[in-house]
Amino acid sequence: MESKLIDHLFRYHSGKMVSVLTRIFGLSHLEIIEDAVQDTFIKASISWRQQQPENPEAWLTQAAKNRVLDIFRKLKSEKKLLPNLQQSRDFIAVNELFLDTEIEDAQLRMIFTACHPNLDPRDRISFALKTVSGFSIKEISSALLTKEETVKKRLLRARKTIKESNIKFHIPQGKALPDRLESVMEVLYLIFNEGFHSNTQKTLIRKDLCGEAMRLCKMLLKNVHTRIPAAYALFALMCFHSARLEAKTNSENEILNLKHQDRSLWHFPLIQLGNTMMHKAVSDTNFSCYHYEAAIAAEHLRAAHFDETNWTKILYWYQCLYAIQPMPIYIVTMAVVCLQNLDFAKAKQYLDQVEANDLAQRSYLYYGTFSDYYFATKNIEKAIINIDLALATVINSLEKEYLEKKRNLLISHT
Repeated sequence: MESKLIDHLFRYHSGKMVSVLTRIFGLSHLEIIEDAVQDTFIKASISWRQQQPENPEAWLTQAAKNRVLDIFRKLKSEKKLLPNLQQSRDFIAVNELFLDTEIEDAQLRMIFTACHPNLDPRDRISFALKTVSGFSIKEISSALLTKEETVKKRLLRARKTIKESNIKFHIPQGKALPDRLESVMEVLYLIFNEGFHSNTQKTLIRKDLCGEAMRLCKMLLKNVHTRIPAAYALFALMCFHSARLEAKTNSENEILNLKHQDRSLWHFPLIQLGNTMMHKAVSDTNFSCYHYEAAIAAEHLRAAHFDETNWTKILYWYQCLYAIQPMPIYIVTMAVVCLQNLDFAKAKQYLDQVEANDLAQRSYLYYGTFSDYYFATKNIEKAIINIDLALATVINSLEKEYLEKKRNLLISHT
């Protein structure tokens, strides 16, 4: 029981502790800080075997405060002298370090650090999940479909870049903010997307990743400088998608597409929250990709039944989205929408504009859509060929089962 509690607390509190301590001691001492925080949790796991404290969070907070002095002594003994804390412009009394407002400010600084443009794009998500969210290397490896050794290298490379580039631990302001904020939102979007449609072999949904992306996005909305329409749209999109999480699979853990989802399982409070966020997101007419994606998600949620879906409106939003962010996956999705509208010729035109390799790990979606096209146009032989290609490229076992069911349906029509 203690082990599960400590794991839970480590996930949700280590990022806070690392961020606050980094604000005091600086990014150049990040490794020492991370080691100190991990050591605090190790001590907790030993101490709590005898007796669990009445308030575990308060125990950890006090332990973290004690680490401030420990780290300072360690740095001093290693001749890594710091300015006198009392004279530091950013000094906050140790007893106030863990006030909610200070925690959020420190974590927001860490988010901007993790998403700095000087960092390799591949390193940003790993670094954010580790330092801000408290994910272990093993969890990051699982979430991002990479080897643990690769994650370690990415984290080392990120820390090295931070040192060499002398990246500041602050929230950018003025002209620097928009581009930096765009990078942050992109990382949060990717974290959420990996949770909502996981690439891992056995898990379709990673709710922990979805929840973490939403928590970090809420931080952007709480800060007056980062509370922009695109951030509201991103959060709305996350709300709309999260509202459907419980309906994505059935009791046998089988994938259900939109047509077969039980819409009574959609979480209405999240839909309402998403709508509220969208009202704030459209305070001006400068729409981002998140605005259009949220509009598409909202259109699906607006339909009481699948047959009532306004596919013409959805196609329009995808066209707007593609105009500002031309990506192959949107072309394939527009083909899917055209199939729903029974516009087979237009669907084929879209599919002919892309190749499977353009979609990388999602190439099975290309083949699956082509299979649907051929089935709709009564070419069962080519439909089976393409579903077989989809099966050969899909990674997730639940997706594979879903495609195998579609293949069996095609075989029944031969």
